[in-house]
Amino acid sequence: MSRFLGFKLGVIALLSLVLLIPLAMIRGIVVDRQGQRDRVLTDIANTSSGAQRLTGPLLVVPFRKTVRETKFRAASGEPYEELSEQQGRLYFLPERLELEGRVTIEERSRGIYKARLFHSKNEIGGYFDVPAQYGLADSIADYRFDPAILAVGISDIRGIESSPKLRLNDQELPFAPGSADGLSVGGIHAALPAKDGVAGRRLTFAFSLDLQGTSQWNVTPVGRDTTVHLTADWPHPSFVGEFLPTERQIHPRGFTASWQTNVFATNMGELLNACVRSGACDAFRQRNFGVDFVDPVDQYLKTDRAIKYSLLFIGLSFAGFFLFEVLGGLAVHPVQYGLVGLSLALFYLLLLSLSEHIGFVLAYGLSASASVLLVGFYISHVLRGWKRGAGFTVGLAALYGALYGLLSAEDFALLLGSLLLFGLLAALMILTRKLDWYALAKPVAAGSDVPLP
Repeated sequence: MSRFLGFKLGVIALLSLVLLIPLAMIRGIVVDRQGQRDRVLTDIANTSSGAQRLTGPLLVVPFRKTVRETKFRAASGEPYEELSEQQGRLYFLPERLELEGRVTIEERSRGIYKARLFHSKNEIGGYFDVPAQYGLADSIADYRFDPAILAVGISDIRGIESSPKLRLNDQELPFAPGSADGLSVGGIHAALPAKDGVAGRRLTFAFSLDLQGTSQWNVTPVGRDTTVHLTADWPHPSFVGEFLPTERQIHPRGFTASWQTNVFATNMGELLNACVRSGACDAFRQRNFGVDFVDPVDQYLKTDRAIKYSLLFIGLSFAGFFLFEVLGGLAVHPVQYGLVGLSLALFYLLLLSLSEHIGFVLAYGLSASASVLLVGFYISHVLRGWKRGAGFTVGLAALYGALYGLLSAEDFALLLGSLLLFGLLAALMILTRKLDWYALAKPVAAGSDVPLP
């Protein structure tokens, strides 16, 4: 290969690397705008209510225990009994917990940013089977029990939209603020009547709870058997947590999902005991499941993904430009390569700015169309013919279409990208299979399209 052709290819490679500078700057803008969006969404959540997690209900029985300790007098050595009082709480999980939830999504805007708030109407029911003498192995005569409490943990109490009432067996009881269970950060609780006690009884409970939140709705499956059924009008759910739905249906107007767990799968009894004994409650609180109401088209994420393909995209465009130059016997100046490369780089800035106002799909179509038309118009003059310019324009439009396909097909992006590269390489090899590269390597005379002998 002559010095001329090697120099030309080197200049093209250098231009491709130089274009990484504006692309890096555009990517920095994407990260900055994404961070600003996240700060706005966090601020909206802070002024309304954040992600919600329901924990409970739990049955809590406060107690005071008389502790008897035998000691000996220092002077005479005679034994005597010293009494002290120990305070604590007994915790009981529901045997059966059922939750029926209905969620509606509301969008709130601040400037160009939108946050999705949800309103959930939850019907919660089930029952406790409290063991006789509360399951205590010690003499129950040493215990004095305070009225039992039914406690419900709510991660963000600002989202409580109504005043719930507890239906316990055949009576209705009011809820009071605060979880009062010593485990949850916030919530509500209801004090059970003290006259009869609850040892050895079945307590059937039911109550309605209306909650507002942002982004995520979660449930901690505290029941020995837990069944949760959720219906929502959001068609793009992302199921999160340690248990996936046993059944789910997603349709254009929303979704339905059902979860079913048991104490053998969740190990909630042991986790609750560890939380009570040592205060290590993280494992207990994190054993949950739910749904994240995600944005199906995150323009910042997709723009960032598009920029990751930018060097490959520019390289393929330069390869097509160079192929037209070689097959057409034309001389294209490196400055012209640079202008085409800059127009391809500015596509990403145009995509970012438009997608914040009109959505990613329409922004991509308009940005790609503007870039294709600009480059096509310019190339028609550089290649000295509208047919050559039209051919390059069609090829560039196909590349933009392929890039959109890669961005949309998340699970098959690698496969589609590999097939695209293989197809382009095959096309290049077929088109240049009879090309005499040594002849093309000779410099072109000024004002002529024919290489010098």
